[in-house]
Amino acid sequence: MRLSPLASALLGLSFTVVTTSSVLAQTDDAAPSEVIQVTATRTNMPQSAIPATVSVIDGEALRQQLSTANSLSDVLGNLVPSYSPSRQKLTSAGETLRGRDPLFLIDGIPQSNPLRNGSRAAYTIDPFMIERVEVIHGASAIQGMGASGGIINIVTKKAEQGVNQSFNAGISGPDDQFSEGFSYQTGYLYRYGGKKWDVVLGTQVRDNGVYVDGQGQLVGIDAAQGDTMDAWSYDLFGKLNYRIDDQQQLAFMLNHFNMSGHGDYHAEGGDKLNHQPTLSYQGEYPGEPAENEVTTSSLTYSHKEWFGAHLDWQVFIQDFSALYGGGTFATYQDPAYGEEVFDQSRNDSRKYGSRITVDWQNLGDSPLSLTTGLDYLSDSTYQELALTGRKWVPESEFENWAPYAQLRYQANGLTLSGGLRYEYGKLKVDDFTTLASYGSVFVEGGSPSFNELLSNVGVVYALNDQWRVYASYSEGFSMADVGRVLRGISTPGLSINSFLDLQPVLADNKEVGVEYRGNALRFSLSYFESDSDLGARLEADADGIYSVMREKTAIDGIEFSADYALNADIAIGINYADTDGKYDSDDDGRVDSRLGGSNIAPKRANLYWSQQWMPMLSSRVQWNKLFDRDIYDGAAAINNFSGYDTVDLSLLLETRDWGQWRLGVENLLDEYYFTYYSQTVGGDDRQFTGRGRSVSLTWQQDW
Repeated sequence: MRLSPLASALLGLSFTVVTTSSVLAQTDDAAPSEVIQVTATRTNMPQSAIPATVSVIDGEALRQQLSTANSLSDVLGNLVPSYSPSRQKLTSAGETLRGRDPLFLIDGIPQSNPLRNGSRAAYTIDPFMIERVEVIHGASAIQGMGASGGIINIVTKKAEQGVNQSFNAGISGPDDQFSEGFSYQTGYLYRYGGKKWDVVLGTQVRDNGVYVDGQGQLVGIDAAQGDTMDAWSYDLFGKLNYRIDDQQQLAFMLNHFNMSGHGDYHAEGGDKLNHQPTLSYQGEYPGEPAENEVTTSSLTYSHKEWFGAHLDWQVFIQDFSALYGGGTFATYQDPAYGEEVFDQSRNDSRKYGSRITVDWQNLGDSPLSLTTGLDYLSDSTYQELALTGRKWVPESEFENWAPYAQLRYQANGLTLSGGLRYEYGKLKVDDFTTLASYGSVFVEGGSPSFNELLSNVGVVYALNDQWRVYASYSEGFSMADVGRVLRGISTPGLSINSFLDLQPVLADNKEVGVEYRGNALRFSLSYFESDSDLGARLEADADGIYSVMREKTAIDGIEFSADYALNADIAIGINYADTDGKYDSDDDGRVDSRLGGSNIAPKRANLYWSQQWMPMLSSRVQWNKLFDRDIYDGAAAINNFSGYDTVDLSLLLETRDWGQWRLGVENLLDEYYFTYYSQTVGGDDRQFTGRGRSVSLTWQQDW
């Protein structure tokens, strides 16, 4: 049942954990576990310290959602209302958490690229390899740079005792034009848990057809940013764990993910003013189809009693390459390469790093605990125009060191926490010349550095066994997409060392909340504010290519969740979020203009009804409501939004000998709508409608 709080924290933060699972109800004698590990926080903590919000999407809830959803972004959009609605494309641009970019992690390894955000971080692993997803709401320095909106930590599958194997297969498609919309998937997972060794090996293949909207039309393909339809993907996953002795172990993880378009369709049409959609038509699109290829690996050493502390030391490497579709965009034009130059860009990044966490619990049998450590990150990134070999973003190197320490006091229902994290970052960029469309401007290279001391404090008080109140303040640190800034320089005489727009984004997150946990009813309510003196708002040009606007921003909002178990078999619940934000449009130090759709999610509610009909059969119906927004006028009216509703249905049949069967129906009522991004951000060529009614059938056999 949702909203069963799981307690956990690091750096003085403890969190209300909204468990998005399939459990329907909790009996009176089934008390929740006092401590459940949330690895995104990098340490354990009892549930008496909860001054921030965390959503945990467990494995069962993830599989349930994937019976009607197509990607992790879809799942987040369904279950975390403060996360922007999914674009239903191979991009997360414009998808924010509490109005700011979240940091995606796999087992603590950063997936987001701080120097050139290619907006593909949500597509670096297949969901079949995921054990659970942990979402920390609001700016946080827990995992280092990049989490100005929060943290989304993907926890991979782990071994179980003995030999366990899983095989899955599934098909899906729309109820109209099924032949073009037909999709399939299949995968295998092997798990072995022994005395000394644990082994996990997995593979998954997916092939997606073309999506069909509520009027039976082929949804327009986003050939430039990339798409999850008319595409195929595969994932190869491995995890090896060796127990040196009772106190020490080594763990190695490797994941290779590739998603690539087929290139069999192109998009035409689209008229925003007259509400005409951009649609797909058969025919090859020029150039190579968009692709995402990512290899992530890590080696972790753990010691349970290292000088009385629990030690974790992780080193990691990631190679990331994202190819985008092409076009004859004005930005790509250069007389030296002819007229109507067709090109496409590729973003390449390699990062490696180290993360050390040392946790002392109850020092000297006192109510004090101390967590400390040191993080290091090295990132090398460039973006090129792949067909002509021109550097769009020069090769940039970034190094980041961050020692931290946190102290926590817990006694008599009161938790006080506070700590510091020191961030040192150094950027190195050689001399470069911008593209001809920016004036072929020469820019002098340099090595600017940044120093930031980030603080956080938190307090929580348990009024009794059911009621808790909390408050917290935390700071987050991220780069302002250096690549976008550098590639768009059009003013001669600038030097990297003195260029203001390379300064980092610091976000201050303040939050207060209350939570009630009864036997049948559970709810939580929180209010948050997120301010930045030098934000990073994105603004698109006529070609839909974004530039970074460095302006003061202020965001606030509320989040509400409630679950009620009518009996042991039936539960209902609601999640609700309302976020608003403003920025300083005239540089007078005061925020005066509302942030638009590329930053702020619409007001939305997610309601569900779950029922266990019999021991073998259960169901879930969820209603996603996105509310209208009509608050802009003039040029800003592009951000107004006509809301829409979708209803999803999933059925689970669990058999003793024939495995699990899931039937999912996405958009049960076949609602015809334009996606949130298309309505509020996209131009005429990105007037994409959302998926209409689609039916899926998946089977999984475990043995």
